[in-house]
Amino acid sequence: MTSTYTQQRRTHLETLAAQLPEYGLVGRLLGGEDPMLWVWHPTTGKQTIIFATPTKDGWLFLWSPNGQAKADATTTTVELLRKALADPPT
Repeated sequence: MTSTYTQQRRTHLETLAAQLPEYGLVGRLLGGEDPMLWVWHPTTGKQTIIFATPTKDGWLFLWSPNGQAKADATTTTVELLRKALADPPT
């Protein structure tokens, strides 16, 4: 049986995943009872894994390198991800 914590985490990650295509990114939910979101930029090939974790102030998305954003700010999160996974400036 899936815990409330897992259901909440999955809901946040699914909400984020639904917005990725609007910004040219692709994602796939992984991890059964410990869900995480694999995100990649199809043009650059860069990728990262997104984790959702509860904090005292609500849920937070975390990703490498050093990325974090509030889970209720999915548009901001996707914009930050797109920037992090884009080609470096020339």
